[in-house]
This record gives sequence, structure tokens and C-alpha cells, in this order.
Amino acid sequence: MKNNMLKKVLSVGMAAVIALSLAGCRSTASNSTTGTTAAAETTAAGSSEAGTAEASADAKKIGVIQFTTVPSLDNCYTGFVQGLAEEGFVEGENLTIDFQNANAETSTADTEAQTMAQKKYDLVGAIATPAAMSAYGACKADNIPVVFTAVSDPVSAQLVDSLEKSGTICAGSSDKLPIEAQLQLIRAFLPDAKKIGILYTTSEPNSITDLGIIKELAPKYDFEIVDQGVTNASEVVSGAQSLVSKGVDCINNFTDNNVVNNLPSVLQAADQAGIPVFGSEEGQVYDGCLASISIDYVALGKETGKIAGKILKGELTPEESEIYTASEGTPFINTEVAEKLSLQVPEDYKNGTMVTTGSNK
Repeated sequence: MKNNMLKKVLSVGMAAVIALSLAGCRSTASNSTTGTTAAAETTAAGSSEAGTAEASADAKKIGVIQFTTVPSLDNCYTGFVQGLAEEGFVEGENLTIDFQNANAETSTADTEAQTMAQKKYDLVGAIATPAAMSAYGACKADNIPVVFTAVSDPVSAQLVDSLEKSGTICAGSSDKLPIEAQLQLIRAFLPDAKKIGILYTTSEPNSITDLGIIKELAPKYDFEIVDQGVTNASEVVSGAQSLVSKGVDCINNFTDNNVVNNLPSVLQAADQAGIPVFGSEEGQVYDGCLASISIDYVALGKETGKIAGKILKGELTPEESEIYTASEGTPFINTEVAEKLSLQVPEDYKNGTMVTTGSNK
């Protein structure tokens, strides 16, 4: 009996020892795993921080707001970075760029600009008029330089006092459309046309300015301008259809961010009516417009980047700067669209750049 009792005690005791031993192993293994994971995370974090510190220790920090994704604005950013590099500022070496796209939302551009101002960046770049207006509004209280590009009328947008001397924290470049050359192009393609349809966004100052210019010049080329204002993206389809219903012979685009961002809707309405759409820059011609007298937006962006670089080096102050203006363009013609519409390329434009839809992809 005593022997049986002793065996039971020993058995229970051994079980307890084994259980404690196993628990200890599990605990050690767990602690070892946790420690390894934590160490890996710490190392990764440390490496990330060290890398950032190395890249940005003495780097200039700038923000860039691009209002939307269209070829002309994309090209501006490409040129902007190139221009900065020519002035000695290379991204990833001595320059950090916080690039943000507002996706055609003014409220988003406002928020992005406010964030950049709060971060006290050395400079804020702005691509397109709405982005520039957002940046100026957010940065002027802190005197952070704003360098804009692809702004057709910076004076009307109240970004600068004059093109000759900014007088504000803003500097940059203007893409004044070669509207008279565009009218000459349209007349060459459509010798019998009478009505040009213009779709524009009522809140975009650049479009209001360009509308006034084309209305003033149109009679010289025996054209009547039929305009249709829209307020947002959802109205572009009905706006284009309205122009078609008014018997326009073609539609001509400005660098209107809302309209260009919804170009497929305009092209569809025109295609159904069998009339061409003339673009305001080469990207629209690649996307299906018939032709355009196009400003080189990469070159425009590059000049803007040079201005930004000079400001970062202290060689130029925005207040004293002159606004760089690009006003001459090159003919771009979509031969695929011309053939579809049974139109011949006019003799005077046969030395232009011939493209087909999507051939830039």
C-alpha cells in the first residue's frame, strides 16, 4: 500500500517537473522569436531612418502639386525636374520632392498646399492654375516661395501683379496659348467652316481669358464662336452634346483642366456628329484630336525648374522675378483622325509632326 502511494507521488511529481520544463521551453522559444522579430523591426526602422537622414541631411525640401493627370501637365513636371537638375538640384541627392496629384479636385489641392506650408518646405511648385491658386493661398502667410507653371493668365488668377515683375511670393511660367495660330490651323483644315464650339469651365480663370481672346480674333478669320460653360466634370458630356446640337463645325479645346481631363466625352460627342476636335497641346492630338499648335510643355517645365533652382540658391527672389511666357507652338496632326474625317493635311502644315492615336504610349 505504501509502495503504491509512493509510486503515485513520484508519478505526479515527475509529471509536474516535465510540465514546468516544457512550459519553460515554450516561454524561451517565444521570447527568442519575439526578440528576433523586434530586433529585425528595429534594424529595419534604423536603416530607414539612417537612409532618410543620409539623403536629406542638407537637402532642400520642396513640394509639388500637380492639379490633374493630363499629358501637358505630366510633361511640365518632367521638365521641372530637369530644370532643377540643370541648376544643381538632383532628387535623391541634395533635393527631396514631395509630389502630390490633386486628381482635379480643388479641395484636395487646398489640403495638399496647407500640409506643405505647415511642413515649412523651402519652396512649393504648382502645375496648372488651380494648383497655383491653392499653393499661393496656403503659403503666402509664411512667405514660402511658390513657383508655378502651365498658368495661362497669372495676373487674372491674382498670383502676380504683372508679368514683368511678380510683386508676390510667386514666380514661374505662363503657357499663353497661340490662339491666332490655332485659328489659322482650323481655317486651313476647314475652309468652309463657320462655327467653332468652345467648351470651358466657368471657374478656371485661364479659360475665361482664352475665351475672350478667341472671340476677339475669330471674326478676322470669318469664324463665329459658340461657347458652352460647364461647372464640373459631370457636365462635360452634356456640354459637348449641346455644342454639337448648335451646329458647330468643330470643337476647339483650351488648356481647361476639367475639359481636358474628360476629353473622351468630348471626342465621343464630336465623333458621333462627324466633326473634328482641335486640341490645345500635343497630348490631346495623340489622344484623338485632329490637330493642334502645341507649346512644348517639357521645355516650359524646364524653364520653370531653372527658376525654382535659382530661388533655392538665393540668386532670385520671387517678388522681383519676371514671368517666363511661352507663346509659340509647333503643329501636331493626327493623320489617322484626318483620314477618318476625309480631311487632307493642308500644304502649309505638311512639315508639322504627324502622329496617330496612342502612338506616344
